[in-house]
Amino acid sequence: MTNDVLLLAIHLVPGLRWNEKLTLLEQAADEAGFLSLSPAGVERMAGRPLRNQDWKPSELVSRAGVIMRSVLARKIRLLGYHDPAYPPQLREIYDPPFLLFCRGEIPVWDCASVAIVGTRYPSGGGRRAAWQLAAQAAEQGLIVVSGLARGIDGEAHRGCLEVGGRTLAVLGNGADMVFPSSHKALASRILDSGGLIMTEYAPGAGVRKYFFPGRNRIISGLSRAVIVAEAPAKSGALITASYALEQGRDLYVHALGLNGASGEGTRKLAEEGAPVVNCIDDIIHDWGGRPAAAPARMHRIAEQSSPGKNLALFLEEELAGNLTRHQGNYFRRTHDG
Repeated sequence: MTNDVLLLAIHLVPGLRWNEKLTLLEQAADEAGFLSLSPAGVERMAGRPLRNQDWKPSELVSRAGVIMRSVLARKIRLLGYHDPAYPPQLREIYDPPFLLFCRGEIPVWDCASVAIVGTRYPSGGGRRAAWQLAAQAAEQGLIVVSGLARGIDGEAHRGCLEVGGRTLAVLGNGADMVFPSSHKALASRILDSGGLIMTEYAPGAGVRKYFFPGRNRIISGLSRAVIVAEAPAKSGALITASYALEQGRDLYVHALGLNGASGEGTRKLAEEGAPVVNCIDDIIHDWGGRPAAAPARMHRIAEQSSPGKNLALFLEEELAGNLTRHQGNYFRRTHDG
């Protein structure tokens, strides 16, 4: 059994938390170790009784093998918690995914990300807010994160793509399908532009309502800030906002998304203290920087040999207006004098 199949088999174990799966991975080490574990042994490892007593490791390995064939056929990359390419932002949250399924280009996580979320049924103002925010964020060199859903999510991805930015879509279903199906073309654009589609659900996992809160915690966990463009009172975007606060992310709402019934949830967030913004420049200012001016000339900075090493320096310079990011690379801004 390959390491990836072992990862998948452990990922499929029901009832285990992410840290318990990590412990199981360490203790099992290989196929023989995994297959030899008894239900009592798994409970001792977890330090608690498990609700699901139907422990059948051979069936888990068999299912993992089937999923692995789908992973390989669809060129899906597995990112376990200890993988160097695993997003370091997600390791900071309370319940990080044990395993991620990725299609597309894994970004260098040095670049700050902003999540733009909201209702599936936005007003015209909400649509404009999402599209414009995403385009402005991309022009500032930020990665735009959203959930590939109808409405605000789709507008955020499109706004980013329109100006040549990079966007990351987090799914609430298996990595082998796009939901809604009407967004298949949008998903292809994301991949063709060097973006990424990510989920913690294995190929074959269909759309389940209870998957989406878990998807939302990943959206906020990946991001430095979450912007709710427009959300009614019971919108799933409000779950993402709650996760953002729990995870210590910045939370903002857009001024265009405060009106009518479709903005009831957005208004409540504003009343509770979420800053109201009109554009991405407002957020850059709030971070202590200033909006980047259009560069007179740009000089590419050499690729870094150690991704992640210079995040603090790059972000500080970018917010000060000395750096910009274009097509995945940093450039130093110079001004004609």
